[in-house]
Amino acid sequence: MDYRQLGRTDLNVSALCLGTMTWGEQNSEAEAFAQIERAKGAGINFMDTAEMYPVPPKAETYATTERYIGNYFKSRGDRADWILASKIAGPGNTIDYIRDKQLK
Repeated sequence: MDYRQLGRTDLNVSALCLGTMTWGEQNSEAEAFAQIERAKGAGINFMDTAEMYPVPPKAETYATTERYIGNYFKSRGDRADWILASKIAGPGNTIDYIRDKQLK
């Protein structure tokens, strides 16, 4: 696996990043854990999530992706081995259940 310096930080991230946008909608927690293990075995140390995942965004699945990631780190004790990227949702009317309807 190739690694690259992340901006001006001292962090070195894998050239490939593990995307998580379907975890909790199209993938179970067990499948998410297996995907993380496979990525780790391939040398990937960079994972991406977002507060609106999984997609399509729904109130009943809100934060499931992040919960799976947190459960994985808790069960494996290897949080320090990973660089976790995230992003926040912008304004709109379709995901008003995020942050107590503060996105409008």
